[in-house]
Amino acid sequence: MKTDETESGRPGRPARPDPGGYAAARLHLLHEEAPAGPPRRAALARATDAWLGGLLGAARGVALVAVGGYGRGELSPRSDLDVLLLHDGSADAPAIAALADRVWYPVWDLGLALDHSVRTPAEARKTAAGDLKVHLGLLDARHIAGDPTLTAGLRTAAYEDWRAQAPARLPELRELGEERARRQGELRFLLEPDLKEARGGLRDATALRAVAASWLADAPREGLEEARALLLDTRDALHLATGRATDRLALQEQHQVATGLGLPGADALLREVYEAARTVSYAADITWREVGRVLRARSGRPRLRRLLGGRGGRGGFVEPERTPLAEGVVEQDGEAVLARTARPERDPVLPLRAAAVAAQAGLPLSRHAVRRLAGAGPLPVPWPDEAREQLVTLLGAGESTVGVWEALEAEGIVSRLLPEWEHVRCRPQRNPVHRWTVDRHLVETAVRAAALTRRVGRPDLLLVAALLHDLGKGLPGDHSVAGETIARDVAPRLGFGPADTETLATLVRHHLLLVETATRRDLDDPATVRSVTDAIGHPDTLELLHALTEADALATGPAAWSAWRASLVADLVRRAGAALAGGVTPSRAEAAAPTVEEERLAIEALRTGGPVLVLRTRPEGTDAPTDTPTDPGDAGASAPVGIELLVAVPDQPGVLPATAGVLALHRLTVRAAELRAIAPEPAVGGSALVLNWRVAAEYGAPPEAARLRNDLVRALAGTLDIAGRLAEREAAYGKRRRGVSPAPPRVSVVEGVSRAATVVEVRAHDAPGLLHRIGRALDAAGVWVRSAHVSTLGANAVDTVYLTRRDGSPLPDAAAVALAKAVEDALR
Repeated sequence: MKTDETESGRPGRPARPDPGGYAAARLHLLHEEAPAGPPRRAALARATDAWLGGLLGAARGVALVAVGGYGRGELSPRSDLDVLLLHDGSADAPAIAALADRVWYPVWDLGLALDHSVRTPAEARKTAAGDLKVHLGLLDARHIAGDPTLTAGLRTAAYEDWRAQAPARLPELRELGEERARRQGELRFLLEPDLKEARGGLRDATALRAVAASWLADAPREGLEEARALLLDTRDALHLATGRATDRLALQEQHQVATGLGLPGADALLREVYEAARTVSYAADITWREVGRVLRARSGRPRLRRLLGGRGGRGGFVEPERTPLAEGVVEQDGEAVLARTARPERDPVLPLRAAAVAAQAGLPLSRHAVRRLAGAGPLPVPWPDEAREQLVTLLGAGESTVGVWEALEAEGIVSRLLPEWEHVRCRPQRNPVHRWTVDRHLVETAVRAAALTRRVGRPDLLLVAALLHDLGKGLPGDHSVAGETIARDVAPRLGFGPADTETLATLVRHHLLLVETATRRDLDDPATVRSVTDAIGHPDTLELLHALTEADALATGPAAWSAWRASLVADLVRRAGAALAGGVTPSRAEAAAPTVEEERLAIEALRTGGPVLVLRTRPEGTDAPTDTPTDPGDAGASAPVGIELLVAVPDQPGVLPATAGVLALHRLTVRAAELRAIAPEPAVGGSALVLNWRVAAEYGAPPEAARLRNDLVRALAGTLDIAGRLAEREAAYGKRRRGVSPAPPRVSVVEGVSRAATVVEVRAHDAPGLLHRIGRALDAAGVWVRSAHVSTLGANAVDTVYLTRRDGSPLPDAAAVALAKAVEDALR
């Protein structure tokens, strides 16, 4: 026999007196005696146990069992009592029903919510097999009164069943959590969160206990119990403030709840709650990832693949595949992990490098890696170039930036890199237009800005401005003014020069200017346009501000951006751009005069008829010699090696794609490059192309100059299949980028920069072999590259190429436009 009536469905029965004064004891616990928090919840559970045990009295073959939250001893003031009357089946149904009534009715009469059932152990196991929530409740079963052997037997059986059924049950449990998240949202971003059901709430914390009980995986323990206790304390205070059994932290209750917890106000309360929810969410992410890995391994297929194609070790042990990603970082089992020889304490850029390469590959950073990265030494001030570039690369990865950034935040790495971040961490935004807390809004703005990087000539400044633009929130005064001060302090620390610092400060100070002016002022009034041009001052800054305005609005919420607002802002930008265009010198200048060394190399190349190459190496950002090379199969502990490379080649078709392709084959990432044609002296005759490269080895030792020269000779002769080998590399790279979709390339003709050449600008994601593909497309079009300026800003390449026809004249307008489209199509 079993019954499952709830409080609302109980049959009528005359009220009974409260046995033993439980009601008075309960009131005393809630309002006078016990301290708040776990002691009060435990005391309330003990008092309830004693009362229910007295109601059951002496009975044979039965046990009263607390399950769920009551089973864990976590009774909040208005919590339901989850109770199971367990019997061995020896008594007849009327006797069991009478016994149940003896317990249930006093609970109802006292006005307490009761979730109850009556079952034999076999019935309980059968119900649990068909109902996941029942099974979860039994995992917290705790004996109250009666026959303890019945409770112990059921608890043991529930755990045995759970572990046996875990491969099927855990995916179901995960799906329940994901469905709750879709329905309730993320607790740490909600102004009126559900403390129990929202993602990162008490339900998720309970689910993590169930995963641990399966013995398949365990949640990170650091801070998790404290976070869970904070959420329970908040629910206790909410119950006392409202007098109701509610989990929704409504706006009108927040100040009273904060007072009950000894906090200064509602914002302080939300920050505490958000921090706790962040801890639970991060623990859940790690745990479910581990569960997926274990279940995949149990399926046998990955193991079979490793047995057939993996590397064998001692005793038949098969090492998991480790694919190098960057210096000190490898991929293993679908995560970015540190290489065996990585030494974070000796490589302060490693946290940013690992985060950037993980985000670009669409991989999570392993928890163990993040904990080790937390021990990295401090970055020098100003940051070395590589650190700044890796930050920009991380910010420009799109959606995958979020998970990696939160992994860094979980270990406090973000606040150590950027101390100003601590002020906005988990800071709520009371404006209902905002979807996110301030810190998450800044990251989301960078995500949105990453999709707009092809619209601007300085994507690095756009992404960093997105990260900084609201750092002034919560400080006295206008947050834009406070943010400008912060930007002027942060930008030089990150390694930006005075001009870039000024641009970033302007973007932060005026990040609301365009949308406020466009929607509140008359665009036909010259004073309106002048208010923008006076504040911005340069077309390039206006271009950046336009993209930042859109990214900021899109990251705020659906109500912050519309086609109407977009059109008004675009119209204002067009008018302001036209006003700024007069008298502004184009920023894309041609190359400066060649140096003495470049002329010497050009002469030697013309005399020998082949390429001449000079290579210098140093750890990036220093003048020290290169460290000992590491095994390229498992990137080592030293910082990436920077390489300055000068190449001179007799002027001929194919020099740019051949040289860029050779560098890509040797896994050299282009940071910057200059190409120019030099005609050194009439006595020598002819002209040479001189390429000045600044590159970095992705991992391992840099190549020898002789190997680079030999491969370049073969590439120019057409005997080295660069395209084929890079295609294989790109295919593997594409598979590694799980769900990461960079913004599409944009190729345009730049007007008014040069009278002697056609100028084409390429803005694209810096994938392996990008410059090789650009060069091949230009060669295929039959144009001559007179000079080129290559910049890699994080993961974005901005390349400006000066082109002529074979006779040395600029391309006709129509031909230039067609060429730009052909290059863009080739890059897609």
